[in-house]
Amino acid sequence: MTPFAARIRALRRARGVSQREMAAALGVSPAYLSALEHGRRSPPNWAMVQKVIGYFNVIWDEADELQRLAELSHPRVVVDTAGLPEKATAIANLLAQNIADLNEQELEQLHRTLHDVLGRKHKRSE
Repeated sequence: MTPFAARIRALRRARGVSQREMAAALGVSPAYLSALEHGRRSPPNWAMVQKVIGYFNVIWDEADELQRLAELSHPRVVVDTAGLPEKATAIANLLAQNIADLNEQELEQLHRTLHDVLGRKHKRSE
């Protein structure tokens, strides 16, 4: 499941709305919405995200967060390490080969570590 999928599923369930009802309101098929919620579809385009934002009637920060999550929700990621150091390729391959075996706690720890490292790097470049 993608971050965007998890958020829309949580919003839909919190409001007691079925996939069929939401799909009809958005003008998409229930099969499309199901695939989107299960991370079997590419991230929604800007127009679809705007429909979701309007459907749930969210504003400002929550709308921005939905857009950000959509941008982070590619279910099939390609990491191009051509021209990067050997360690970059090793890390990408190690993750690709083992990500399915990581539990929630391990994923959270890895996410937090990467976020901390990349956040520090981003602050240095500003």
